[in-house]
Parts: sequence; C-alpha cells; structure tokens
Amino acid sequence: MEDLQQVILAVGLLAALAIALFVLHNKGLVRFALKGNSEAKQRRLQTIERLPLTPQHSLHLVRVADRTVLIAVSPGGCSVLDGTGWDSARDREGFPG
Repeated sequence: MEDLQQVILAVGLLAALAIALFVLHNKGLVRFALKGNSEAKQRRLQTIERLPLTPQHSLHLVRVADRTVLIAVSPGGCSVLDGTGWDSARDREGFPG
C-alpha cells in the first residue's frame, strides 16, 4: 500500500510540474529549444579562430550573424580591428568557410 501511495505521489508531482511548465510556456515566460528546431541550430555568434600573441594579448576572428570581425584582446580591453570585407576576401582567396 505504501508503494502505491509513493507512485501516486510521484505521478502527481510530475503532472503538476508539466502543468506549470505548460502554463508558463503559454504566457511566454519559458522557452523550449528542441533539437529539431532549425532556429535553435543556427548560431549567430561563432568563434572562427583565436591567435594568442602573448599571455595577455590575443586576436580573435569572430562571426556575428553574417559578418566576420577581427578583435584584439588585451588587459586594457577589446578593440575591433577590422570588420569589413572579410567575407568577400575569403571567397576570393579560397579560404575555408
């Protein structure tokens, strides 16, 4: 009898959790990213390459949406070195993309 009560309690708890998630999802407070969702697969920010220059300085080649940006990182902060023409140069020179 105790086992049956525990099973009923566990099922009831899971049902309450499912109902709460359903209500929160309908109100827009919770989002689910399923693996089959094509929008969730598309990443807008990607690190293409990192080149360490010194222990405190490095260069980062980053793709943001459809734009590629070269960023310098130092203890004093970050600087965008170049963010124009990378896509066309890559296509012209045959860089892998």
